[in-house]
Amino acid sequence: MPDFQQPRLEGEQLEARYAFAKRVALEAAQRAMEFYTRRSSLIVEHKGSDLQDVVSIADQEVEAFIRGELARHFPDDGIVGEEGGSDGLQARCIWVIDPIDGTACFLNGLHNWCVSIGLLVDGEPLLGAVADPNHDELFHGFIGRGAFVNDTPLQAHGASHVGEGLVGVGTTHRPGHEHFLPFLHALLDGGGQFVRNGSGALMTAYVAAGRLIGYYETHLKSWDCLAGLVLVREAGGRGNDFLRGDGLLGGNPYLVAAPGVYDQLAAMIGASLDAP
Repeated sequence: MPDFQQPRLEGEQLEARYAFAKRVALEAAQRAMEFYTRRSSLIVEHKGSDLQDVVSIADQEVEAFIRGELARHFPDDGIVGEEGGSDGLQARCIWVIDPIDGTACFLNGLHNWCVSIGLLVDGEPLLGAVADPNHDELFHGFIGRGAFVNDTPLQAHGASHVGEGLVGVGTTHRPGHEHFLPFLHALLDGGGQFVRNGSGALMTAYVAAGRLIGYYETHLKSWDCLAGLVLVREAGGRGNDFLRGDGLLGGNPYLVAAPGVYDQLAAMIGASLDAP
């Protein structure tokens, strides 16, 4: 009988993509930083009717750079990008990229923004790189090989109660925001505290690094967290089934947390976390 299984991706092919993700994330972050230093002169546009959902020429040009590098090195791979849409989703390898995660912070002179590059292989997150040029930090990880910030291994927080650390939070004007305030009330009543920095990719990386004990967003897009999901998993953290249904293109509610507080946070969120 013929073997109809797809050929196995060799280790060197995946290793090349890991090296690529780290290099291109750093280079893209430096390109973004050049725009950041002259942000007051950038043309800013709004996406649809939401005045808080903004994009600039910096987002567009940085994503164009990443897409160009992908076309040169891995032309058969698929891609999902915040600004340029999706292509090649039938491919085994699909890159999920956010050229500037935290654009509102970027445009307002806040340091909470980064470049996020993640890779799905056969539908599963395999590797990711999150570059934060303001703090000279590159968070990166590969399933089965660990996660790091620069060269330092990442480890999720050892908290066993929400009162033992800070929880990152976020929401938008998209459906689901009605669950945000009830969660905050439950968190505060349970002895917890929260922060919001405007970048889902960074807050996810901070969970992996043990800086936050958890991060909840009422609705997140895949380009904001795909790379970070790898970091959290490799650092010993937990996350909900974010990619279920149309998660890759449409997004979903999102929770990542230290293993000792995940269930407590999930209970505070309730059934909306994993609703279809």
